[in-house]
Amino acid sequence: MKINRNSSRLLKPSYQTPIQPPTDILMPLSPFNAVTFQTHVGILYAYRPPNPSSEVIEQGLRRREFAGRLIFNVNGHQCIVLNDEGVRFIEATSDTPLGSLIDKPSPNYLDLHPDITGIEELAQVQLTRFACGSMVVGFTAHHAVSDGFAVSHFLLAWDQTMQDGLPVQPLPLHDRCILIPRNPPLFQFEHREIEYLACQPKAKHPELQHTIVMERAHMPSAFLAKLNSKVSGDNPCDKSYTAFECLTAHLWRKITRVRNLEGELTTKVSMAVNSRFRMRNPTVPMNYLGNVVLWAWPCSKVKDLLSKPVGHAARLIHDAVA
Repeated sequence: MKINRNSSRLLKPSYQTPIQPPTDILMPLSPFNAVTFQTHVGILYAYRPPNPSSEVIEQGLRRREFAGRLIFNVNGHQCIVLNDEGVRFIEATSDTPLGSLIDKPSPNYLDLHPDITGIEELAQVQLTRFACGSMVVGFTAHHAVSDGFAVSHFLLAWDQTMQDGLPVQPLPLHDRCILIPRNPPLFQFEHREIEYLACQPKAKHPELQHTIVMERAHMPSAFLAKLNSKVSGDNPCDKSYTAFECLTAHLWRKITRVRNLEGELTTKVSMAVNSRFRMRNPTVPMNYLGNVVLWAWPCSKVKDLLSKPVGHAARLIHDAVA
């Protein structure tokens, strides 16, 4: 699959009124933004024909959410400057049909979205049109600016703008003041060694740090229903567990067994938790454009995880997330 990148340009926001907002506003990152990954995250969407023109798609991107840049202020704190520098927009083509090229993980996916290293844009879009008329939209966004939930809202608003041309309502909320720490501080939960880590010693085998194998597995609905029933049978007094909790528990046990670890070792699984639905006073509006993600780390001794039923693992996961 050869991808030809034909053009690359910056899309700056367009405004409906002659009065434009200032371009020197600094928004300090919230504590949630500051502890997340300092990298772009990419996602791909594939569409069958017919597809809209590049001009229509481009117009929907001329908005302010991701048009700024990350900088450090005089106090050394990372901020977003709303300078309207723009979003990177790339148009590409392929002489081959899309067909089943995206049915399984492949290094070729990397050609379907812009490079995510060494860039200053907060968001990038690549449109790749295939000979069959199909189109793949590759979208990347800097994780320090928004989490997956916020990106989903942005993409839905983008789609709304393309379909009916109406302005986005409600507008994305940038105000990080809703996440200012309490004064005086009140420590109710332990975040050290979870979100906030001390400097880590160098790994004994650094060559293994980035050895990632991608696999795709299909879990039929009948299998998930049977797994959920088994988990519920292991914990008859508990409320029902989600399919995510049951499947994660199943995979955690299977992967731990394959690793053949010593029974007294502790194994844990990391899980991103959307805190929007858990925060009170203040609540976080659904249109907040930022990170509201914390991490849950359910853990267990290897011997307990493998000797007890899968319902035990599901309960550990459920309690850690709750």
